[in-house]
Amino acid sequence: MDVTNVVAGNIRAIREQKKLTLDAASALTGVSRSMLAQIEKGDVNPTISVLWKIANGYKVSFTSLLEKKTDEVRVIRQAEQTPLEEDGGRYLNYPIFAFDETTLFETYRIVIKPSGTLSAQPHLKGSEEYITVFAGEVEIEVAGERFFLSKGDSIRFLADVPHAYRNVGADTAELSMLIFYRKG
Repeated sequence: MDVTNVVAGNIRAIREQKKLTLDAASALTGVSRSMLAQIEKGDVNPTISVLWKIANGYKVSFTSLLEKKTDEVRVIRQAEQTPLEEDGGRYLNYPIFAFDETTLFETYRIVIKPSGTLSAQPHLKGSEEYITVFAGEVEIEVAGERFFLSKGDSIRFLADVPHAYRNVGADTAELSMLIFYRKG
């Protein structure tokens, strides 16, 4: 999947659907007008942090920026996925299933290399994250409180507050993440 072009088309379509100028979109998202224009043209591959700013500003789910609608049955092959990178490539986010109005959630596969981190912006009001660790050891910080998780551990938290993920082990950590959005 060519993430850059998909993101470009989705961000432009959402902005146009909301009848926003680039200046108005910039004011809502906190992303500069020129950066939004470059993203919409497919000239740049935005960071995860920039995509969250846009999603929160537009009041849409993160994956609505990343994925096109598909058929009812979909198989996603690891070899076909292009991750979103943060922290110099030590934090990799693989969008798996995009937000759907009927289910109200989206899912991701997260890979965090040793010492990798991501500080996340608060998501939409009332959103929740559900995370399960499948390999490695991570520290998840939610509103200043730290939680240490190992293989097989899971956590659920309100994601409308600052939160962060950190690999605290010597091996690569692999997580499954589901983000649930409440209606209204």
